[in-house]
Amino acid sequence: MHSLNWTSRLISRALRSSFSTLLDSASGATTKGAAKTTPIRSRPRFVSVVCGFAKDNLRHKYKPGKYGEDSWFKASTESADVMGVADGVGGWRSYGIDPGEFSSFLMRTCERLVRCTHFNPQRPVNLLAYSYCELMEQKKPILGSSTACVLILNRETSTVHTANIGDSGFMVVREGEIVHKSEEQQHYFNTPFQLSLPPPGHGPNVLSDSPESADTMSFPVQEGDVILIATDGVFDNVPEELMLQVLRDVEGEHDPVKLQMTANTLALMARTLSQNSDFLSPFALSARRNNIQARGGKPDDITVVLATVAM
Repeated sequence: MHSLNWTSRLISRALRSSFSTLLDSASGATTKGAAKTTPIRSRPRFVSVVCGFAKDNLRHKYKPGKYGEDSWFKASTESADVMGVADGVGGWRSYGIDPGEFSSFLMRTCERLVRCTHFNPQRPVNLLAYSYCELMEQKKPILGSSTACVLILNRETSTVHTANIGDSGFMVVREGEIVHKSEEQQHYFNTPFQLSLPPPGHGPNVLSDSPESADTMSFPVQEGDVILIATDGVFDNVPEELMLQVLRDVEGEHDPVKLQMTANTLALMARTLSQNSDFLSPFALSARRNNIQARGGKPDDITVVLATVAM
């Protein structure tokens, strides 16, 4: 009996020892596995809002995605956030053509194409090119011209890719300074690059640039960056330093209500200054650099798309 008890103790001891070894091994494997596990990197996204005004509120009734002859869109997928604006060229109105139809078609088509399988989050110029091709192929021609600016946040790489044709544009503010911005594309003063489809017989006399002529940029973004994309109704009327003062206040802001208030402020500022005949606006200063005496703001449609980067 004594021998049996002793044997039982030895077996118990061996089992406890083996079990302990298994626990240690499992713990070690877990620790090693944890060491090899790659931390999940947070993916950026846009918190974005929109505001704007039609130049002539009596002529233009509000429609989603439009402010007068300006149009805009926002779209998101798992891999990207996309924003864009387009400004129909108003001169076509004297030919009986609604300039807003051209810009609106471009932006609506870009929005749809973002959700297609062939969408490339590194090539905003493709969105403009495919959208323009679809416009050209319509059975009922959509005549007119438009500038355009499209910006894509590739969420996988935390990189923004832009394509800008004409005098709409964007700027990025970080730590109180402008770190990236677009440059106007002008053939000559007040005549920006533009996508066009003129009426029959007008082709030789109408400026028409290809989507591939758009300026393109790529740059990384950081948490809290402020991104403004807007039509020339903003840039022609609000001095850069004044714009910067407004945008600095929302660096790192992720509350859509506060962002909306800032977008409203910027759009209202642009509208007020556009109607001030005594104000020496950026547009007036540009005119003077081209030996054209000018003063005051430039009445125009106004579109503001404002976003911050959230991780």
